[in-house]
Amino acid sequence: METVEELFETLVDEFVSRPGVTPPGATGRFGSHALKVDGSIFAMVVRGALVLKLPRDRVAALVAAGEGGPFDANKGRPMKEWVTVHGSDLDTWRALTQEAYRFVGDGKAL
Repeated sequence: METVEELFETLVDEFVSRPGVTPPGATGRFGSHALKVDGSIFAMVVRGALVLKLPRDRVAALVAAGEGGPFDANKGRPMKEWVTVHGSDLDTWRALTQEAYRFVGDGKAL
């Protein structure tokens, strides 16, 4: 079974050729371990889980369905546009990461 980090590397390999995508390690600043589109993070691994930026209603739906959990960046409250994905199914990760890429890349995220 692949680790979370190995699964994330598979996603990196698949998304790096897309328009505007910067792979992890491209900068030494915050987010250096994240996938970015046009300079904004859309996918990262935090505390052993995939974390994605998605619209608030989508995050709420994933949490309600038990497919994800709220993401707290150690500030004491969950971030409404970020979800921690439950499980480690690559196809699920791929589909949700595609949603995050579109959401952030379209400039709809604030």
